[in-house]
Amino acid sequence: MADKNIPYKIYLEENELPTSWYNVRADMKEKPAPLLNPATLKPMTVEDLAPVFCTELARQELDNDTREVPIPQEILDFYKMYRPSPLVRAYFLEKALDTPAKIYYKFEGNNTSGSHKLNSAIAQAYYAKKQGLKGVTTETGAGQWGTALSMACAFFGLDCKVYMVKVSYEQKPFRREVMRTYGASVTPSPSDTTDIGRKILAEHPGTGGSLGCAISEAVECAVKSNGDYRYVLGSVLSQVLLHQSVIGQEAKTACDKYGIKPDIIIGCAGGGSNLGGLIAPFMGEKLRGEADYRIIAVEPASCPSFTRGVYAYDFADTGMICPLAKMYTLGCDFIPSPNHAGGLRYHGMSPILSKLYDDKMIEAVSVEQTAVFEAAELFARTEGTLPAPESSHAIRAAIDEALKCKETGEEKTILFGLTGTGYFDMVAYEKFNNGEMSDYIPSDEELAKYREMLPKVD
Repeated sequence: MADKNIPYKIYLEENELPTSWYNVRADMKEKPAPLLNPATLKPMTVEDLAPVFCTELARQELDNDTREVPIPQEILDFYKMYRPSPLVRAYFLEKALDTPAKIYYKFEGNNTSGSHKLNSAIAQAYYAKKQGLKGVTTETGAGQWGTALSMACAFFGLDCKVYMVKVSYEQKPFRREVMRTYGASVTPSPSDTTDIGRKILAEHPGTGGSLGCAISEAVECAVKSNGDYRYVLGSVLSQVLLHQSVIGQEAKTACDKYGIKPDIIIGCAGGGSNLGGLIAPFMGEKLRGEADYRIIAVEPASCPSFTRGVYAYDFADTGMICPLAKMYTLGCDFIPSPNHAGGLRYHGMSPILSKLYDDKMIEAVSVEQTAVFEAAELFARTEGTLPAPESSHAIRAAIDEALKCKETGEEKTILFGLTGTGYFDMVAYEKFNNGEMSDYIPSDEELAKYREMLPKVD
């Protein structure tokens, strides 16, 4: 069954870790549209962003030209606790599917936070500590980002305040307790602890919340802290995709080492952090005309930013206090159904990925929740790892592409991102196993209502 030249797991040596983050914007002929100040509609500057973000992170956010950003030694040392992460050949999944396709996955769940989020969390905590801050505020959906940031803050002795989407707070109590174990305070969002939280509760009584709501609360908390705190974000932002480029760089090094060239690269997409990180060096080759890859973003049918959203300027948060970003969006007022892929319940998409999608450099598909969990179950039974619901969107698409190869007889090479484990998502698996899981797809009329509310930007 196994290819004798390709091991089940490809582990790089520590000295093969990337020493710089790769900024894909440097190779984009047309850059993503700038963030806009919502008051003036002028492009944001570092000075504009500094009250909200750490100064160095604000610089990284706006830097479209520096191709390689050196990774500070303290961050590299932390990475060595769990990186390099393995590139795995899914031999058992291939056999179960009876496909000629060769399937690989980059596994990012081999750390205590259980996901890829730690790659950026430690970087953002480092710059907050270096700036002399007391702590940071943030939002979290499924809890992966909040868990990662609480770990990173504990490492640097920083305070960590997390606003967790209420439905996930209730569905995933153990994820919440891991955050508290690492010293974070965790508040279900929307809450009555902020002005914007109280406003959202008044307008949407009983809401399960959204990432947009939680972002608004975390930003307000940071802005009102008299300079002691800054806000940090686990996805969407360009700085986050920069930090996550370690995923793709390691994957590319491992592929090159064994002569593997992916035909198709697949990642789940909520805000874009893992997809952007996985595809970074491959997209760089594609942008420079050195190689070509088919790249597929996979999102939930219940929150289809790419496949049914519009490319327009919108607020990054429901409270409309963050900068305006040009991205594929459903509208910042859109509150998705409480599906179990909490990390993918965001109304918009990374401006970098949005630009690449608009330029036809990547594709996008949406998949329904029950089909995702069917794929997750097959993967768990064949490959031995229980995948996170978010990651399982990529698994679903990878299986679908492998089955197409079975029909055509093509031996395509598929690479997907396994962003994390699902051991804190057992409520979701229980619903699926009990036959109680349902699919929700927003209507055209519902989405049109939110599109009409988008800000008017010439």
